Amino acid sequence: MSINSLNFKKVLVLIAIGTLGGLIALGFNQLLLEKETSDSFNLHQNAKFTLSEKMSDAPVAFDFVSVSEIATPAVVHIKTLIKSKSRGPSMSPFEDFFGPGFRFPDQGAPQQSSGSGVVINSDGYIVTNNHVVDNAEKVEVVLDDKRSYVAEVMGVDPETDLALLKIEESNLPFLNLGNSDKLNVGEWVVAVGNPFNLTSTVTAGIVSAKGRNINLLRQRGGEYAIENFIQTDAAVNPGNSGGALVNTKGELIGINTAIASQTGSYSGYSFAIPINLAKKIITDLKDYGEVKRAILGVRIQDITQELADEKGLDSLNGVYIPAVSEGGSADQAGIKAGDVILKIDDEFVNKSSELQEHISKYHPGDKVSVFVLRDKKKITFEAILLSKNGSNKIVNDVKREEKKILGAEIENISRDERIALKIRNGVKVAKLGNGELKDKGIPEGFVITHIDKTPIYTTADAEKAFNQKEGAILIEGISSDGNKEAYAIRLDK
Repeated sequence: MSINSLNFKKVLVLIAIGTLGGLIALGFNQLLLEKETSDSFNLHQNAKFTLSEKMSDAPVAFDFVSVSEIATPAVVHIKTLIKSKSRGPSMSPFEDFFGPGFRFPDQGAPQQSSGSGVVINSDGYIVTNNHVVDNAEKVEVVLDDKRSYVAEVMGVDPETDLALLKIEESNLPFLNLGNSDKLNVGEWVVAVGNPFNLTSTVTAGIVSAKGRNINLLRQRGGEYAIENFIQTDAAVNPGNSGGALVNTKGELIGINTAIASQTGSYSGYSFAIPINLAKKIITDLKDYGEVKRAILGVRIQDITQELADEKGLDSLNGVYIPAVSEGGSADQAGIKAGDVILKIDDEFVNKSSELQEHISKYHPGDKVSVFVLRDKKKITFEAILLSKNGSNKIVNDVKREEKKILGAEIENISRDERIALKIRNGVKVAKLGNGELKDKGIPEGFVITHIDKTPIYTTADAEKAFNQKEGAILIEGISSDGNKEAYAIRLDK
């Protein structure tokens, strides 16, 4: 074998060894790359699994469809013919939810207004706002399926802005009443109503706050006004008033009542009456035609840091009592001015509105435990609640209280008399004597329903209205045969 042939073979061997080494190295690198890729994939898979676990722990998206299907059939459209009356421009940003273009003219034919209501049992009982049916000559209820009925107003309560209607129908869809005390800030809620006559409108939002007192009802003259509103950001507008505020279970937890607005339209916040406050009112209106309201007989005040510093209080908890009514429930129990109410029965109270709502759930004659702080000591008192007339009993009929006004004897009328005359309020001229009423030809048996367009419910209302007025006064009402009459008299003081 020649030297050249031997060298050629050596070269071939070296090339083969180099090629094999390169292939081995390439294969090893590929294995490393595949392992790294595999490890990277496994890391991503693990990351996705962890994220999936976290997502499974997050709240499931709320099903608005199911709640809407429950609530919409039970919310009705209320149309009313409102008697004409004068009304100046409102100075309050909290506007009523009347229908589009509604106004109170000085004169002319009754104007149509609209609102909403909620069916609360299958036999045709419907709850709405007092201001939806206030001063109405006719109340029409239109169901979600377009059936229409003329409703009877069973009773109203201006102090909470609630009213109870009744239509003659059965087997109606209705909403179950929830527990508004357990409603939490941040919880989803749904509002159902008829804004701008757009029937069966559903909007959603959250509970923005609880226990709101916006001083709306007291501005309208409600001496015993109770405000403990649920505040939400569910969009509501004129026509939603009296409609339903519903929780995620499809339960009724509030009656939509007012909006915070400079324009009268939705601007971000709305207010609803808690259903736990409404339950007792609705029951009373159904059973008695009026609210049998119990009062504690104290003036109350929220505790601020300034008040706490002034009175030497160590805490901002509770509700402060600046004054106690002589002979009232609290006075008889031993509660004094300067005490701080911490709790009513098992319910803690930190706002005046909360205290008012808790007391509103009781009747005259009910006994409550009042836990107070006095001179840094906690004391418990047992108080028997009284009515505003000082009674500790529920009277099933309107008390036949008589007053002599302008030479005539005036008396309250019963619910049966109101139903027979198809009116919601009024006092009767029981006996005429010499005076302005007799001089103007007002007959005995005449029922005074309004004085200067203000509804009259009791003889105390009539006495107060006459005492506060001077000059020309318009008296409206209905005669014993059902005819509507109006008389103008002049009072000179």
